[in-house]
Amino acid sequence: MSIIVEIENLTKDYEVGFWRKRKVRALDGLSLTVNEGEIFGFLGANGAGKTTTLKLLMRLIFPTGGSARIMGYDIADISMHRRIGYLPENPYFYDYLTGREFMEYCGELFGYDKAERSKRAADLLSRVSLDEKRWDIQLRKFSKGMLQRVGLAQALINDPQVVFLDEPMSGLDPVGRREVRDLIAGLRQEGKTVFMCSHILSDIEVLCDRVAILKRGKLAHVGNLDELRQRAGDSNHVEIVATGSDADTLRFHLPEGGDHYRLTSNASGVRIEVPDEKDVDEVIAALRRTGGKLVSVQPVRQSLEELFLE
Repeated sequence: MSIIVEIENLTKDYEVGFWRKRKVRALDGLSLTVNEGEIFGFLGANGAGKTTTLKLLMRLIFPTGGSARIMGYDIADISMHRRIGYLPENPYFYDYLTGREFMEYCGELFGYDKAERSKRAADLLSRVSLDEKRWDIQLRKFSKGMLQRVGLAQALINDPQVVFLDEPMSGLDPVGRREVRDLIAGLRQEGKTVFMCSHILSDIEVLCDRVAILKRGKLAHVGNLDELRQRAGDSNHVEIVATGSDADTLRFHLPEGGDHYRLTSNASGVRIEVPDEKDVDEVIAALRRTGGKLVSVQPVRQSLEELFLE
C-alpha cells in the first residue's frame, strides 16, 4: 500500500501582539502518513491545529519547520494541485455567480472545454444533491448548507486523486449529512484518498479507516479506532438492561453485594455495567432470582468522543 500524504515534523509558529511581538506555536512537530485509498479522519478541539495543517498542505501558508509530501511531490510544488481537491472550513465564493456558473468557472480553471465543464458542473451538482431549481440562482442567496454542497462539488471538479475536506458536514441538516457521508464513502470505492477534519464524531466513526487526534498542536493519537481504544485502556464493558427489579434488590442477590458492578435504577427497571463478559451469567442469574426480566445485553466500547475528551 503506497503512502499518499507524508508529513514529517511539520511546525508552524505565528507572531502575535503589536508592540511586543511573541511567537505562538500552532503546530508542533506533526508527523504522520496517509495511505492510498483510505479515508483519514483528523480530529482536535478548536485551536488544536487542524485547519493550520490543511492550509500548510495546500500551501496557503508556509511552515516554520518540517516538510510534507503529497503523492510524492513536495508541497512547495504547486503543479501537484491539479490532482487534489480542497474544501476549506469557511469557503468564500464569488457570490454574484450562480451555482452553475461558479462550477463552470472552476472547470475552466482546470482547462476543460465548454462542453466538458458544463457536463461536469451538472453531474457534480446532482451528485451533491443540490436541487436543480437552485443551480441558476446567485450564490449570495444560498443557505449555509447549500453553499457547503457547492463547495464539495467544486472540490471534485478536477476528478482529484486526493481530497482534503475541512468540516465537510458543516451547516448540513441530518438528511444532508447522510447524503454527504454516502458521497465520501463513494470516493473511497472509486480509489480516491480522503483526508477530512470533522467535529461530528459519529460520522468519523462510520467513515474513517484511521484517525489522528491533535491536542494543542501536537499529535496525541493515531491509528484505527480499535487500536486507539486499546491504547486508552480497558474501558470496554457489557451493559445489561432489565425491568421488574431495582438496584438495591439486585445488589442483595449478587456475590459480595455486587461491589465491582455499577448498578443504576431508572423508571422502568435497572441498568448494570459489567466490567467483564464472563460475569454476565452471574448477573442474569441474580436477575432471575429477583423476578426481573432481561431487556438487553450488549457490549459497550469506548466511544470516539470519550477518547477525544481524554
